[in-house]
Amino acid sequence: NLFYRLFFDPRRYDLEKAGRFILNRKLDLDVPLDKRILDSETVAKVIEYLILLKDGVGKIDDIDHLGNRRVKTISELVSNQVRIGLARVERSIRERLTILGESDDLSIHHLINFKLFSNQIHDFFARGQLSQFMDQVNPLAELTHKRRLSALGPGGLSRERAGFEVRDIHYSHYGRVCPIETPEGPNIGLITSLANYAKVNELGLLETPYRKVENSRVTHKIEYLTADIEEEKVIAQANAPIDDDNKFQQSEILCRFKGNFPKIEAKKVEFMDVSPKQLVSTATSLIPFLEHDDANRALMGSNMQRQAVPLIFPDSPIVGTMIEEKVARDSGAVIVAEQSGRVTAVDGASITIGKRTYHLNKFTRTNADTCVNQRPLVKPREHVEQGQIIADGMSTRGGELALGRNLLVAFLPWRGYNFEDAILISENVVREDAFTSIHIKKFEIEATETRLGNEEITRDIPNINEEALSNLDENGIIRLGAWVGPGDILVGKVTPKTESELSPEERLLRAIFGEKAEDVRDTSLATPPGTEGVVVDVHVFSRRERGRKSKEEKGKELAKIKELKAYYKEEIGYVQKERIARLAEILNVSKEKAQNIDFSDNEDAKRIDDSYNEQIKALLAQQQREIENMRRGDELPSGVLKRIVVYVATKHRLQEGDKLAGRHGNKGVVARILPVEDMPYLPGGSVVDIVLNPLGVPSRMNIGQILETHLGWAAQVLGYKVGSPVFDGAKESEIRDMLKQANLPEDGKISLHDGYTGELFGQKICVGQIYMMKLIHLVEEKIHARSIGPYSLVTQQPLGGKAQFGGQRVGEMEVWALEAYGAAYCLQEMLTVKSDDVSGRTRIYEAIVKGEQRLSSGIPESFHVLVKELQGLCLDVKTEKTKEKNK
Repeated sequence: NLFYRLFFDPRRYDLEKAGRFILNRKLDLDVPLDKRILDSETVAKVIEYLILLKDGVGKIDDIDHLGNRRVKTISELVSNQVRIGLARVERSIRERLTILGESDDLSIHHLINFKLFSNQIHDFFARGQLSQFMDQVNPLAELTHKRRLSALGPGGLSRERAGFEVRDIHYSHYGRVCPIETPEGPNIGLITSLANYAKVNELGLLETPYRKVENSRVTHKIEYLTADIEEEKVIAQANAPIDDDNKFQQSEILCRFKGNFPKIEAKKVEFMDVSPKQLVSTATSLIPFLEHDDANRALMGSNMQRQAVPLIFPDSPIVGTMIEEKVARDSGAVIVAEQSGRVTAVDGASITIGKRTYHLNKFTRTNADTCVNQRPLVKPREHVEQGQIIADGMSTRGGELALGRNLLVAFLPWRGYNFEDAILISENVVREDAFTSIHIKKFEIEATETRLGNEEITRDIPNINEEALSNLDENGIIRLGAWVGPGDILVGKVTPKTESELSPEERLLRAIFGEKAEDVRDTSLATPPGTEGVVVDVHVFSRRERGRKSKEEKGKELAKIKELKAYYKEEIGYVQKERIARLAEILNVSKEKAQNIDFSDNEDAKRIDDSYNEQIKALLAQQQREIENMRRGDELPSGVLKRIVVYVATKHRLQEGDKLAGRHGNKGVVARILPVEDMPYLPGGSVVDIVLNPLGVPSRMNIGQILETHLGWAAQVLGYKVGSPVFDGAKESEIRDMLKQANLPEDGKISLHDGYTGELFGQKICVGQIYMMKLIHLVEEKIHARSIGPYSLVTQQPLGGKAQFGGQRVGEMEVWALEAYGAAYCLQEMLTVKSDDVSGRTRIYEAIVKGEQRLSSGIPESFHVLVKELQGLCLDVKTEKTKEKNK
């Protein structure tokens, strides 16, 4: 019946374990978690609770409390897609059975349309809102993207409908969701980041760890609590003072209880925070003196660290937070030794420890066009421990995260060049390549089948001189190591051209005898404007046709297969060696004996042997797959014969217009790069690297940058690095002591000399070491100029945007500005001959060629478009010229 179908039919809905758990918790039930549909007892309890609620007994759930919000993991999302896909397949089978009936030639492959299933899965990964292209600007960006939580997506909220309550910080976020790291803009509060020690339990609820407190003594037992369980517990902060015996020093402790912050007797405290940084996310816990920054600026600081470009020569920060090494290790940017041993060989491309070789990533492109380049940190014959970092990756230095550079900063206004967040920087910084980064751009071209014949990758391009082809090989592909500039040909390609002059009879004969069109046009891949660099890699993907391989191709293929087999032989040898070592350890015999001993009666040894044999089988299967792929050729979309990918490495030096930022949300644009001799200098002659405006500090309330500056200066003079963890950083008195120790002024201020005049500035100036990063918003990628270029067909106006090689739009507001100045002729020129007055454009070109000074503008094309639009609305609009009356 209807009631049964609505409430008790397992095919209709599924509460899942989490739903059943929440119902049990709310209604004080003891139903097993496997019972994933409602039962009569649950329905009765729900009705009873609602009646009591109407009478004012019980409480309404807070929808934003993390006890009532679940995290849907990837497994759950994919299983939902699988379920939908299978339901579609089932429906199609039923329909086909109904249509085909009981015919004799009914076979399974006629019934099952597997495409319905594969399309569903493909759509989820290729087009789904939650399936995103990984942010790979630097290792921190990658790590943060993997730890992201989203309230958007299918089954979630939408930006438009989400109110303030959902986006706001909730007390149950403590230790689970970072209250700081979230995007600015329409997604604020909907996309968040997992806090440092948070984890998702099997029900999808977020948990955070606490230290157990027994009889006012803090133990080393760790318990993970969900938000609803934590609600009933009394929890002390991580910085509550404890003595050597781990007992609380005070009789009353400031605690958290039911969303409030009461002072509670020490003996009633049940738990204590694990660490002060469990409150925030990874990116936020990289900001020293976070507790002295306004939350809005801390948010910017967290987000901008993810946009820092990997530099060629980065520095790890002088003032860090002691988790830089952990972030570098966990992000996978560095290479870690898998076992102890002695380094037998090191070069730029590999490190060998014992018999294990680690291959380094050299100049590989990331999703964000930044460059991965790993460098060895160990020397030959050096002893390495297991877990030691043996190679640096992108944005790391000495195994620590290094997103920027330490610079000597002075906070003073300098002749207006650092007005409104502009930055003044020394030429020294540019000369030393301090902020130089390498970017690798990817250019693709495909040769396809066309109706007139196949496109061809070739060196033989019509109307191109030999000089332009000098860097192409005999196949028309650019050689490795070639320097290319704007407009240079990377891959030569010709496309058959239509011959409209042919008579119908000739066209018919061409179609019958399949003769290729003689005329071809140049459709080569050229370097776009504003791009120059070195070709670092070329990949050629082509469909293999049986029996069509040249000798050279066969030779290359055999060499690749040989290389692949050698690699897998080495990997399998390493697994075998590890297997024998483990067996020798378990059986308590030497490694030589372990090779031939019978261990069929030893369960542990048998299990280990089986697991290693599985690994070897998997490696052999993978080797076979890769060899088959090599022989078969590349998979290309239908109609594509060849695809060529060219990688060009570009070196970007720091220049005016580049965006720099610190870790405290103190961002700015380089306004001027000043010669060293003009920069302000210290009494000892040291020249300042960067000059920031002091007015950028008071209103923004990010005082962390000033404390970092003072502490960094002292640490640099004393010759060591400082760790100042979040919410547990250096005190003002400690900074003063360090400055004193370094023989520097206690207030961190010093008299500076003006580089122009050599005289002292009127006031003492705050000087020190600050950590600055270069962000991905590079001026070189944004700057754009156009003289002539493509036009829109309908409006006859130039296209917009750099990608389309468009022009600068003179919009409404620009027109108002010109009107306000009364610049009538300038305005007329802008809106007609410089834009979409087709006949006027031609006339003014002639006038310029003839050297005449006349402007005769006609009617803009956009006016004709408007007339046609109005005529389309059945309004008879005509343009009529008024006859001039004789005076």
